[in-house]
This record gives sequence, structure tokens and C-alpha cells, in this order.
Amino acid sequence: MSILYRGRIAPTPTGYMHLGHARTFWIAQQRAASGVLVLRNEDLDRQRCRPEFTAAMLEDLRWLGLDWQEGPDVGGPFAPYTQSDRLPLYEDALRRLLAMGRAYACTCSRKDLARIAAPHAEDDNEPVYDNHCRPDGITSQPFAAGVNYRFRVPDREVIPFTDANLGSQQFVAGKDFGDFLIWRKDGLPSYQLACVVDDAAMRITEVVRGRDLLKSTARQILLQQALGLPTPAYFHTELMLDDHGERLAKRHDALALRTLQAQGISPQQLIESFAK
Repeated sequence: MSILYRGRIAPTPTGYMHLGHARTFWIAQQRAASGVLVLRNEDLDRQRCRPEFTAAMLEDLRWLGLDWQEGPDVGGPFAPYTQSDRLPLYEDALRRLLAMGRAYACTCSRKDLARIAAPHAEDDNEPVYDNHCRPDGITSQPFAAGVNYRFRVPDREVIPFTDANLGSQQFVAGKDFGDFLIWRKDGLPSYQLACVVDDAAMRITEVVRGRDLLKSTARQILLQQALGLPTPAYFHTELMLDDHGERLAKRHDALALRTLQAQGISPQQLIESFAK
């Protein structure tokens, strides 16, 4: 008996959706054609996520022709599909990691991190931590509000995985990335922890996202192993670049779906460009 394919698209409503994300989500829908596609609203950035961007996100994806079977607007068996409504699940995972000694409190300020963190690759947004707050031994810690927490990586452990698009991948914990943030003192989980908890809870069988998140996949595999959660398959897409060779971001207003729609470009024209 074959396992039902369950894919997901997970936009963050911090601005209007641009062409690069739209292409990734279109690929995710194509790969979920014989299964289920889940839309998850990743709205944990309290400062930048806004209701109008959430509404625009859903409208733009529908305009492009994307269709999902589960999500915040249609419901489903694993609701809620908005991350800000799922905070108790993330806190429970954090408490488990703390009890196992796999996470610890970090009191470093942003200024401290800017001074002590090792250089990191341009495709990764979290510098290699120097273990300034890491306990000497594996020890459990209680959960406390208003504290940053890091995941303790197994130093020098190799994390290999085969990407369905990019082939064999391999990263080394403690070298390619260090102990990484999983909980912020404002009471919110990091992308890494929330993603792992939700992908498991929503029974996602394959994650489709950009190749800039390859290193995040290695981190998330370690979290999955620590929490006893299944590891889905991964498909990392090539990134769309602008005329200067930089990857597209929400600052590229000229390539926002809303802008392109206003210019008279049709969804079919965009999809044809995605398929090339």
C-alpha cells in the first residue's frame, strides 16, 4: 500500500508575494498533483506579518491557479494551519528538548553575537555560534519565559541526505552550522523548530522549497531525530535571480504578483515561464 503524498506550501505574509516564491509554490503543487497539498500560514514574525499581506497571499495564489486541499481558509484534519495559533505545540517540543539536555538557555545579545560569531556562508542567515553559553555537559534545564534557547548540535556529526532535485547533500554539525536558535525570548519559536513540529504534525511527506534552505534541512533533520519525528523527503528548487544575479525577495516590488497582474500579465504566461 503506497503512502499518500502530502506536500505543502508555507508562505510568510511579510509582504506581497514575488515571482520566485510563486515559482516554488507552483512546483510544489505539481509534485502534489496525485496527493494532497497543504497551505500553512507561517506568520510568526510579529513585527512584519500583517493581515492585509495574508489576504493578498491567498488571493495571489488563487489568481495564479494554485489549489490546496487543507489550509487556514479551507480547514482540514490538522488545523489550525496558522502558526501563531499553534504555539503550545512548539513550546511542548522545546520543553522535551530541554528535558533531554538537547537545548539550553542563551543570554547573548545581538551585539554579543555580532562580535563572537564566526563568519558564515552567504546562503545562510544564522552565523556559526561559538558555544559561549553552552553547558559543559549534557544537562536538562527547565523552561522559563523571556529566554532565548539554542539546540545543542552533535559536534562533527555528518548529516547526509539526498535531495530529489539537487542530489546528494552533506553538512557537518559544528562546522557548517553551530548551535542554532530554536526559541526567542519574545515567546516565539524559530523557523527551524516550528517547521519541524508542523511538518510532522501535518504528516508532510515531501518539503519543496528553495536551495537557500539546504543548510536548514540539515538542522531540521537533527531536530527530527532528537524529537523522534519522521524525516520527509526534500526537493530544493533553484533560485530565481534578478538582473544583477541576486535572488528575488519581497523588496523586488516590480516582480510582485500583484504588480505583474496589474501590468496585464496572465497566470498562464507566468506558468509557462516557470516550466522553462
